[in-house]
Amino acid sequence: MLKSGNVPAMIEMVLSAWLKNGLKMFLVTAGNSFGLRMHKKIADPAVPDPRHAQWFQFTRCDFDPMQGVASLVYRFDNGPELIERVRFPDAPWPAEASRQAAFEQALRLLHLVAGVSYYKAGLSHEMRFAQQDPDPELATFLTELYVQGLAEFAYINHLDLCSRVSFPGTGAPPGATKLMLPERALVAIGGGKDSLVGLHLIQQAGIEVQPICVGQSTLIGDTVKAAGLPLLRIERTLAPELAEMNRLGAWNGHVPVTAINSAILLCASILYGFAYIVFSNERSADEATLVLSDGTAINHQYAKSSAFETGLRDVIASQVSPDIEYFSILRPFSELEIVRRFCALSEFHSVYSSCNRNFHIDGSRIEGRWCLDCPKCRFAALSLALFLPPGQVAGMMGGDLLDNGDQADGFRALCVLGRDKPFECVGEVGESRAAMAALVSSEDWCDHAVVTALAAEIEKVTVPALAGLLAPSGNHSIPALVLSQLDIKGDAGEKG
Repeated sequence: MLKSGNVPAMIEMVLSAWLKNGLKMFLVTAGNSFGLRMHKKIADPAVPDPRHAQWFQFTRCDFDPMQGVASLVYRFDNGPELIERVRFPDAPWPAEASRQAAFEQALRLLHLVAGVSYYKAGLSHEMRFAQQDPDPELATFLTELYVQGLAEFAYINHLDLCSRVSFPGTGAPPGATKLMLPERALVAIGGGKDSLVGLHLIQQAGIEVQPICVGQSTLIGDTVKAAGLPLLRIERTLAPELAEMNRLGAWNGHVPVTAINSAILLCASILYGFAYIVFSNERSADEATLVLSDGTAINHQYAKSSAFETGLRDVIASQVSPDIEYFSILRPFSELEIVRRFCALSEFHSVYSSCNRNFHIDGSRIEGRWCLDCPKCRFAALSLALFLPPGQVAGMMGGDLLDNGDQADGFRALCVLGRDKPFECVGEVGESRAAMAALVSSEDWCDHAVVTALAAEIEKVTVPALAGLLAPSGNHSIPALVLSQLDIKGDAGEKG
């Protein structure tokens, strides 16, 4: 997965500089990272410039049951094939024809969803499908995913996606397959508090669980080990030509990685035999990160939103199998309520991290578990402080961000106090404001440098009540059978 790199703060606008030959160079985000990359004209004749391609092709997808490897193949015009491989270790090839048919449909869906990583390099106006055109329902879903999932990327690069993204809905609907899968859960693990709270919740419901991740993160392994469970790792290897295209100047930026991982886990659920695919995306993911003057909403977390979840659930039910349940176990909760619940799970406090600089395609970019200089670290400090004393928060994170005056502007951005909300997976603006307001009134925290600096500013803005933020919502897709076994209400309170 592409996660945050080495840039300490979110890039909020594109910087430009003119070279001697008049070419414009852009500094943009890379993948899901916020590392800087210089855009230059592609000069290597062995690597075509995808920005000049007339069309982008979904060439083929296939699966080798003996190796457990799926191949996803793409190309621009008549250029070289871009082959991504996804390995499902020790995956048994199902004997039932129904599961084989469902897997083929799930693999096709993965091919179309994962294509976003390659399509965005050139943004061709025409899409071609060598095997089968999408039907109208699938085309609508994919168009929404590409446009909304690449909205941040388009904003950073000053691009109009709506005039480029075009999935022709001319194919025939494939139909879904009835399956008999065990009522057990694949639980996506990311190494942070959300997936650990989600794992704990679904275990409390008495459902057999299998933690699963995409990639080789050591931190994720440590958190699952602390849970006393085995970890299933899926290996995703990007086409090497993509990195070369990015290095030489192709369009690059944030992609909806959670959507890709969701499609990977859909395939895994059929191969390994799991009826439930469980993510831990909270209701805060529905808030737009930035709303432009024309009303256009840009959501860094679109692939974690309830809109995406609903869309994917519909596609799975109609085109793969109605017997597979894809849902977020934490959708009823705000980020603050999830943090409140996490504070009670002390066995994970020393091994988890919400800092995205732990997660990068080529490994962690920091020493330790927290960089202490990014939006994720700031929101973690702010939300933990609502429920824990200063010494405990500093002990968990390796430092006290709220007592570092140099971090004040970063916290202002979380609260949107004269700054834009950062393009990161952080809580709602109202949650940040409510937490900061509570710290202003807290004897433990009121004299910390950042709290003191923001106290007067917080008094001038609207601050929602904490009780409302901590209360669960009824807007979710948790299956009734699972919901009946969950502790949704918990014991909400301002201290935990």
